[in-house]
Amino acid sequence: MRASIEVADIFRAAGLAYRVAHAGHLSLQQLKVMSAIEHCRTAALGGHVEACEDCGQWRIAYNSCRNRHCPKCQGAAARTWLAEREADLLPVGYFHVVFTLPAEVADIAFQNKSAVYDLLFKAASETMLTIAADPKHLGARIGITAVLHTWGSAMTHHPHVHMIVPGGGIAPDGARWISSRPAFLLPVRVLGKLFRRLFLTRLVALHDAGRLAFFGAIAHLAERRAFLRHLSPVQKKRWVVYAKAPFAGPEAVLAYLSRYTHRVAISNSRLIHLDESGVTFRYKDYRRDGAGRQQVMALATDEFIRRFLLHVLPRGFHRIRHCGLLAGSARRASLALARELLDVAAQPDDDTSDEPDDFRPPCPRCRGRMIVVEVFERWRQPRGPPHATASNRENGP
Repeated sequence: MRASIEVADIFRAAGLAYRVAHAGHLSLQQLKVMSAIEHCRTAALGGHVEACEDCGQWRIAYNSCRNRHCPKCQGAAARTWLAEREADLLPVGYFHVVFTLPAEVADIAFQNKSAVYDLLFKAASETMLTIAADPKHLGARIGITAVLHTWGSAMTHHPHVHMIVPGGGIAPDGARWISSRPAFLLPVRVLGKLFRRLFLTRLVALHDAGRLAFFGAIAHLAERRAFLRHLSPVQKKRWVVYAKAPFAGPEAVLAYLSRYTHRVAISNSRLIHLDESGVTFRYKDYRRDGAGRQQVMALATDEFIRRFLLHVLPRGFHRIRHCGLLAGSARRASLALARELLDVAAQPDDDTSDEPDDFRPPCPRCRGRMIVVEVFERWRQPRGPPHATASNRENGP
């Protein structure tokens, strides 16, 4: 069922005025995201006509923009991604670990998204792999699936990486599987210290190499001494790494991933109201517990759009990454060895040529199968309902 209001409605109502008011201050990627969301599932992108094989009921379906920032386009992408990941799951407990940047570094990250978000991924994954490999801790090679989120619940800028990690890994000699303790993976204080050192050392190296840019209120950080003074407090404070209790089985891991991997800054389901005064939406206040955690916020429409666009990623930036046992070309061999060491059956090679799942909604009248009977191009409407009988015209979309 369509949400009462959508991000697309907000962009259609106020996007043009916002672009005019902020001309020259929006990136090409931000402009493309706005355009894609505004045109998603409209005649601007073309579409097709579907008809029921049984009763002849018809409906028009417009094409999706498939932009990764669009709230409406992530369901199908998540289903496809999860189907591929299901075969990677091992019959062990899985942990959820979160690495977050302190506010002083988040300001730098916002003006240097590609460089600093990439550094966040690399420093966090190297921290996990290094501490896990240490014989004083786990002493094993582990696998990691990491997902970048750049927002808090109120759409403020809050870059952090969520990691899903199996509870154990392969011994350095490859001869056995080393399991973690049931409710403990790695010490978070040790993780925090190494993460802080790796990240800050490499952030200073990026500055020295001239790969960071600074504007507005932090323009003075272009000077090295000012930059080092800015980082001095965070070199001394504790960097918190958060580790949740392990999931209750592989199915729970998949359920979690389905909610997190393809999430955008705000889902349409959280939007409540749009009018001349602004946008009202639901959010979570993580400083509160219980029922008080669920809160309602109202923002001016321009501020809502500004916050949404804070989280547009650079072109080509990968926000889901795999490390360790799950990295690249070695993944299949590593997982096969892990299953052998765990004494579980290998995943069968699925070379069948079954038809892909049909996610097209069934006929609203008889629940029959809908098939495509006409395709129309961008900015065009269909010629008319298929088999344009009086019955079909009365029961059209």
